[in-house]
Amino acid sequence: MARHHGALSKAPVGAPSMYGTILVTLDTTTSDRAIIEHVKRLAREMRTRRVVLLHVADGWAARFHGAEAISPEISEDTAYLRQVQGEFEAEGFITQVALAFGDPATEIVNWIGREGCDLVAMSTHGHRFLADLFLGTTATRVRHRISVPVLLLRAK
Repeated sequence: MARHHGALSKAPVGAPSMYGTILVTLDTTTSDRAIIEHVKRLAREMRTRRVVLLHVADGWAARFHGAEAISPEISEDTAYLRQVQGEFEAEGFITQVALAFGDPATEIVNWIGREGCDLVAMSTHGHRFLADLFLGTTATRVRHRISVPVLLLRAK
């Protein structure tokens, strides 16, 4: 039987997915596009059952009022999540949206602890070492506190 080197093999139809649920964290900026498009391709290849889109609102109203917050930020974040959800659903993915409130790293870790997932996909902004050292990054803080695989994709 001939083998074609370099070709990607696909899982047999009906085979369980390596990443049954992918959590995609979004910050509602243009940097999200890279991770959204990457996850669409990955989820298709991996036969992912469910994609969850999570955004953590961290503005003043969100941090102090949590789920009770009413602000233009929350309305815009919700509309954005629904729009991206529509993109995934149009491609046939079962998609859930989640909006959390407060510190992004803490809320992402809390969500994973409560809900579980098989892969976390995040965009990074590509800060330099000193900025990361002094400011910390959400991606760095998350990946050190969870045990599931993390896909980090540098935003363009």
